[in-house]
Amino acid sequence: MTAPIDDLAGWTPESLGEPGAVRAVVTAPDPVLSRAGSEVDPRDPEVVRLAADLIATMRVSPGCVGLAAPQIGVGAQVFCVDVTGHPKAVTVHGAFALCNATVVEASRWRPGREGCMSVPDLTGDVKRASRLVVEGQLPGSGVTVKFAADGFEARALQHEIDHCAGMLFLDRVAGAHAVYQRKTYL
Repeated sequence: MTAPIDDLAGWTPESLGEPGAVRAVVTAPDPVLSRAGSEVDPRDPEVVRLAADLIATMRVSPGCVGLAAPQIGVGAQVFCVDVTGHPKAVTVHGAFALCNATVVEASRWRPGREGCMSVPDLTGDVKRASRLVVEGQLPGSGVTVKFAADGFEARALQHEIDHCAGMLFLDRVAGAHAVYQRKTYL
């Protein structure tokens, strides 16, 4: 059974009694980043703790709008996203985590620049769907949710789902000409 999108809104690890710990982010070429994560039982207390850690780590990382379990060294299909306040956001579902997520529908493909905490020195142009329907399970309850996302939130979801499948944005760029040195500001 798929729950209405309202079940996604307002979900936080804190609502399940898990404050979350900040974890170290692994960087390429760590092998965990190139292996597909295992499906998880979203009701497992370890998975709930993992989701809480992902959100805590995302929240303390400037500019971060999503983080997947492989990025903190765990080969599991769990990630979090929060595009709240981002100037490119069209749809905003707040901070949430999903387990075993899949893309159900994808349309309106557009190129866009992406960066990643696990590839800190580079950005790249990646063509992604700007309209997306995703289905996944909420940590804790295991409730399956299905929802639509547009624009930047759709891009962030695809980026994190790719991480769970063992892919980096670099695996999706058109070639070396579409990879750039990240600008640093002093």
